[in-house]
Amino acid sequence: MVRIQTEYQGNLHCISVHTPSKTELTTDAPVDNQGRGESFSPTDLTATSLGTCMLTTMGILARNLEVDLSGATAIVEKEMSSTPPRRISRLAVSIRIPVETSPENRERLENAAHTCPVKRSIHPDIETPTKFIWG
Repeated sequence: MVRIQTEYQGNLHCISVHTPSKTELTTDAPVDNQGRGESFSPTDLTATSLGTCMLTTMGILARNLEVDLSGATAIVEKEMSSTPPRRISRLAVSIRIPVETSPENRERLENAAHTCPVKRSIHPDIETPTKFIWG
């Protein structure tokens, strides 16, 4: 179990602490929802979690395959619903891997991304189209 401690600072700002490492993260409400957009919004963190989880899960498998994924990037474009209730409606992912590998390794690595814990935790109503760009 990991504990995240969050304190509301006022003005729609929060500070969260990852207690094992003492690392702090701040959030602000987005401009389109009464905030100033001065930091990640809570829903931005969902998009961030998806991209980092996909890359991390691929990285774990890549170690076993002896494939170096250093420099791989994930871009996640978050879209909010246009009708109530306010929620994330789409997280479009583009993953760029700067190395070439065998078709078998590609398939295994892409599957690792698609089955990462965050993606498996996202509600099925949220679209998550994913594109992989190799080399």
